[in-house]
Amino acid sequence: MNAPDPTYKAITVGAFFARHAESLHMEQLDRSPLGMEREIREPTLNRPGLALSGFYSYFAEKRIQVFGAAELCYLNGIDPVEAQACCRALCERPIPCIVVARGFEPPPFLIGEAAAAGVAVFISKMVTMNFLNAATLALSHDFAPTKSEYGSMVDILGVGTLVRGSSGIGKSECVLGLLERGHSLVSDDITRYRAIEGRELIGTSPDLTRHHMEVRGLGVINVMSIFGVGSVRLEKRLDLVVTLRDWEEFEEVDRTGLDQDYYDVLGVQVPHVTIPVRMGRDLARLVEVAALDQKLKSMGHHSALEFNQRLVQVMQRNPKS
Repeated sequence: MNAPDPTYKAITVGAFFARHAESLHMEQLDRSPLGMEREIREPTLNRPGLALSGFYSYFAEKRIQVFGAAELCYLNGIDPVEAQACCRALCERPIPCIVVARGFEPPPFLIGEAAAAGVAVFISKMVTMNFLNAATLALSHDFAPTKSEYGSMVDILGVGTLVRGSSGIGKSECVLGLLERGHSLVSDDITRYRAIEGRELIGTSPDLTRHHMEVRGLGVINVMSIFGVGSVRLEKRLDLVVTLRDWEEFEEVDRTGLDQDYYDVLGVQVPHVTIPVRMGRDLARLVEVAALDQKLKSMGHHSALEFNQRLVQVMQRNPKS
């Protein structure tokens, strides 16, 4: 697996608040757009206890600053003039914003210094550690690298499967067959993937085409209206890539399945299967079996290897046969 890029894109405080205010129980202290254009440049958070005490030699100024009971207790326990100076020193740094957890009311000197420096202050009703955990997950999602892949994604009994191939090869017919068998559509034609922590890929559909498919000869159909609400999913982890190729393009077709092929998406290696296509083959059934076989492999059962081991054992017992 390729090493993840150590650099991150940035998102604005306003975008973060708009996306996650409800799930993180965040409220803006001041309704003005103060500090909403500031950028969050790292996908994690920081508790500025050491900074408030004057230690800035190693300070995570690119992160959201979270005040919990400990930080507020420290500020309220020292001289008010000194506390204000501590808050001023913090807000003069290029920090994105401040979040006060547990629903505590920020002290007036913190509000004043943040306003003077143009730093937005939010209040969250969540317990500090719960907020840190939830916000870190939200930021990991926001900062994850993304890529679009041509192909339709289907959830086949828990196995997220991307069906790809050249135009006219039969992808839409294959996906329709899978939907008729009770599986769920994630995306048609183009699937967007987001690499979470560089270890797994989450696929979803563009907003415009979500729950819809384009089938040649039929046009655009609404999958949820035809097959029911259980026939669609908003997102799914990618577990398998299936490429459909014309039979004539193969010089030799794999007959054993001993060698595992992989498909690279954003540095994540995904198991890959290529299925030859020709008249009369039930592609939906073949893709379904490929997905179920991949599910067996993820549980430690490799059919081809197990069969090969049995064959070797028989040959060793009967060397003349």
